Amino acid sequence: MSSSSIAANAYATAARLFSPTTPASRPSAQGAGFGDMLRSAVQNLDQSARTTDQRTQAMAAGRADLIDVVTAVAETEVAVEALVSVRDKVVQAYEEIMRMQI
Repeated sequence: MSSSSIAANAYATAARLFSPTTPASRPSAQGAGFGDMLRSAVQNLDQSARTTDQRTQAMAAGRADLIDVVTAVAETEVAVEALVSVRDKVVQAYEEIMRMQI
């Protein structure tokens, strides 16, 4: 697997995490919204991290390929960076709201 396909897989994972077309992120009649989308993204990130840990342990035991581990780490890294970026934007928006004069 080439480094470009590793990057493509990582970006595809990040796109799935924050895609507005995924069912978990679409608001429904029950009032699902940003909080539910964020919860889903964090759960997906947690699952990705667990998968990375499992692949790393499998490689240490000699049952996995290095490329699989590197791919899993890259996907998790992109997901973390995307989630941190969203967090930064939320904090920035909150700070801007707090600076507004009433």
